Amino acid sequence: MNVKENVLATIEGRSPEWIPRHKWVLEWANLKYPDEVRNMNKMYPDDIGGVAVEYSQSSVVEKGNMNALGDYIDPWGCKFINIQAGVIGEVKEPLVKSDDWSDVDNVHIPEEWLSFDVDAVNKSYAEINGKQFILSGACPRPFEQLQFIRGTENFYIDLMMRPKKMMEFIEEMHYFYCRLTRKWAETDVDALQFMDDWGSQNSLLINPKIWKEIFKPMYKDYVDIAHKAGKKIFMHSDGYILEIYPDLIEIGVDALNSQIFCMGIDNVAQYKGDITFWGEIDRQNILVSGSIQEVEDAVKEVYYKLWSNGKCIAQCEFGPGGKPQNVEAVYRTWEQLSDNL
Repeated sequence: MNVKENVLATIEGRSPEWIPRHKWVLEWANLKYPDEVRNMNKMYPDDIGGVAVEYSQSSVVEKGNMNALGDYIDPWGCKFINIQAGVIGEVKEPLVKSDDWSDVDNVHIPEEWLSFDVDAVNKSYAEINGKQFILSGACPRPFEQLQFIRGTENFYIDLMMRPKKMMEFIEEMHYFYCRLTRKWAETDVDALQFMDDWGSQNSLLINPKIWKEIFKPMYKDYVDIAHKAGKKIFMHSDGYILEIYPDLIEIGVDALNSQIFCMGIDNVAQYKGDITFWGEIDRQNILVSGSIQEVEDAVKEVYYKLWSNGKCIAQCEFGPGGKPQNVEAVYRTWEQLSDNL
């Protein structure tokens, strides 16, 4: 089978021929360890990737570089302050300052994202010709974007108070994200994706009841759009999200990237076979300060406790603090495990 077919077999638990790879290399790593990254890309090429995207309309508000020092304004109009090259900064001043969201018109919904050329995407996909499993070039993130717009603390309060204009804006944002997801579903890509960081170190960031009431229905819409078009759907979330694992499985998320070491592999192992574990390896401790032996042991623990005729993707994030030799050991160990399938 080709790479695309092998990734599909992995997601569907149909005994793939090898364990597919997906390296997440942040710009920080590219800047600090360019030679090491280049060598890893040659030794362990990605089985999952993306396509070239052409837009007929450029952003009317975005300014700066999200990975460079200084200020960056995103396509929604939110201003990030970056203090370290290669690491996305933080929003210090919200766009929406009023408690009743009366100044919500300060927010720009980036309709320009809908101007991408479907034919150009399909041409790029055809050139890849099964050599990679291709994810969409859009990634809805309503919870995080709402925090950028309003400020995290303010938004958490707003979720309790539910100002009318905020709820109306959430509907408008979701309508935009659905249109964007539908357009990507019209392309030839293999999977759609969305993300939101939902966890702290040891719990969900908001009351699970609020999550189920407001955000779960949005995610189900994205999943349904993907599946109706015959595509898989991938999700990413940082933090301790064990409480919502059953909900994500229920709505049909195919592959989930989450901090399984933060939650404890034994805790997430109860969902073995129910969802594809799209990584990862502990980037808080093991990739930063672990020994090579600890890295190898961590990869093997993931494999032996979560592999189920597939349902695991060899993924980790090479970001701030990560040691290149540890990241390389991750993929070397997965390669060795693949050889024994």
